Amino acid sequence: MKITPLFLVFFLFGIHSYSQKIFSVAYENQADVKVFVVQYENQADLKVFKEAYGNQATQNEGRWFFVDYANQADKKIYFVKYENQADLKIYFVKYENQAGWNTNSKKQLMY
Repeated sequence: MKITPLFLVFFLFGIHSYSQKIFSVAYENQADVKVFVVQYENQADLKVFKEAYGNQATQNEGRWFFVDYANQADKKIYFVKYENQADLKIYFVKYENQAGWNTNSKKQLMY
Protein backbone atom coordinates (compact mmCIF):
# COMPACT_ATOMS: atom_id res chain seq x y z
CA MET A 1 0.00 0.00 0.00
CA LYS A 2 1.38 3.35 -1.04
CA ILE A 3 0.81 6.44 1.12
CA THR A 4 0.60 9.56 -0.98
CA PRO A 5 2.28 12.74 0.28
CA LEU A 6 -1.06 14.60 0.12
CA PHE A 7 -2.70 12.01 2.40
CA LEU A 8 0.21 12.31 4.83
CA VAL A 9 -0.13 16.12 4.96
CA PHE A 10 -3.87 15.91 5.71
CA PHE A 11 -3.29 13.20 8.30
CA LEU A 12 -0.63 15.19 10.15
CA PHE A 13 -2.62 18.42 9.93
CA GLY A 14 -5.65 16.65 11.38
CA ILE A 15 -3.69 15.41 14.39
CA HIS A 16 -2.11 18.78 15.02
CA SER A 17 -5.31 20.79 14.73
CA TYR A 18 -7.04 18.89 17.52
CA SER A 19 -4.20 18.65 20.00
CA GLN A 20 -4.46 20.49 23.27
CA LYS A 21 -0.97 21.58 24.18
CA ILE A 22 -1.40 24.51 26.54
CA PHE A 23 0.92 27.25 27.75
CA SER A 24 0.01 29.52 30.63
CA VAL A 25 1.10 33.09 29.86
CA ALA A 26 2.04 35.77 32.36
CA TYR A 27 -0.02 38.58 30.83
CA GLU A 28 -3.64 38.70 29.73
CA ASN A 29 -2.88 40.32 26.36
CA GLN A 30 -0.68 37.34 25.37
CA ALA A 31 -3.50 34.82 25.77
CA ASP A 32 -5.75 33.22 23.19
CA VAL A 33 -8.26 32.32 25.92
CA LYS A 34 -8.85 33.74 29.41
CA VAL A 35 -9.63 30.96 31.90
CA PHE A 36 -11.15 30.87 35.37
CA VAL A 37 -10.96 27.79 37.61
CA VAL A 38 -14.29 27.20 39.35
CA GLN A 39 -14.81 25.47 42.70
CA TYR A 40 -17.45 23.00 41.60
CA GLU A 41 -17.67 20.70 38.59
CA ASN A 42 -21.19 21.77 37.62
CA GLN A 43 -20.09 25.43 37.26
CA ALA A 44 -17.53 24.63 34.56
CA ASP A 45 -17.83 24.87 30.79
CA LEU A 46 -15.02 22.33 30.51
CA LYS A 47 -13.70 19.66 32.87
CA VAL A 48 -9.93 19.38 32.37
CA PHE A 49 -7.57 16.51 33.03
CA LYS A 50 -3.83 17.26 33.05
CA GLU A 51 -2.06 14.68 30.90
CA ALA A 52 1.44 13.49 31.82
CA TYR A 53 2.64 13.28 28.20
CA GLY A 54 2.02 15.49 25.18
CA ASN A 55 0.95 12.65 22.90
CA GLN A 56 -1.98 11.83 25.21
CA ALA A 57 -3.61 15.24 24.70
CA THR A 58 -5.00 14.60 21.24
CA GLN A 59 -8.50 16.08 21.08
CA ASN A 60 -10.52 19.08 22.17
CA GLU A 61 -12.14 17.10 24.97
CA GLY A 62 -10.48 18.52 28.08
CA ARG A 63 -7.26 16.51 28.06
CA TRP A 64 -4.54 19.16 28.35
CA PHE A 65 -0.79 18.91 28.36
CA PHE A 66 1.02 21.96 29.70
CA VAL A 67 4.16 22.74 27.70
CA ASP A 68 7.22 24.62 28.92
CA TYR A 69 7.46 27.13 26.09
CA ALA A 70 4.90 29.28 24.28
CA ASN A 71 6.08 28.22 20.83
CA GLN A 72 5.21 24.58 21.64
CA ALA A 73 1.60 25.42 22.52
CA ASP A 74 -1.51 25.19 20.40
CA LYS A 75 -3.32 27.50 22.80
CA LYS A 76 -2.05 30.10 25.23
CA ILE A 77 -4.20 30.69 28.28
CA TYR A 78 -4.27 33.24 31.06
CA PHE A 79 -5.78 32.45 34.45
CA VAL A 80 -7.96 35.38 35.53
CA LYS A 81 -8.85 36.25 39.13
CA TYR A 82 -12.57 36.76 38.64
CA GLU A 83 -15.15 34.62 36.90
CA ASN A 84 -16.66 37.50 34.92
CA GLN A 85 -13.30 38.16 33.23
CA ALA A 86 -13.10 34.64 31.76
CA ASP A 87 -13.85 33.39 28.28
CA LEU A 88 -13.91 29.84 29.63
CA LYS A 89 -14.62 28.34 33.06
CA ILE A 90 -12.78 25.11 33.85
CA TYR A 91 -12.65 22.53 36.61
CA PHE A 92 -9.66 20.20 37.06
CA VAL A 93 -10.70 16.56 37.44
CA LYS A 94 -8.72 13.67 38.95
CA TYR A 95 -9.40 11.05 36.31
CA GLU A 96 -9.04 11.11 32.54
CA ASN A 97 -12.52 9.70 31.88
CA GLN A 98 -14.12 12.65 33.73
CA ALA A 99 -12.77 15.22 31.26
CA GLY A 100 -15.11 16.82 28.77
CA TRP A 101 -17.46 19.64 27.95
CA ASN A 102 -20.45 20.51 30.12
CA THR A 103 -21.61 22.95 27.48
CA ASN A 104 -20.82 23.04 23.78
CA SER A 105 -21.39 26.78 23.50
CA LYS A 106 -17.73 27.60 24.20
CA LYS A 107 -16.11 24.56 22.58
CA GLN A 108 -14.86 26.59 19.58
CA LEU A 109 -12.65 28.69 21.90
CA MET A 110 -10.24 25.80 22.24
CA TYR A 111 -9.96 24.93 18.54
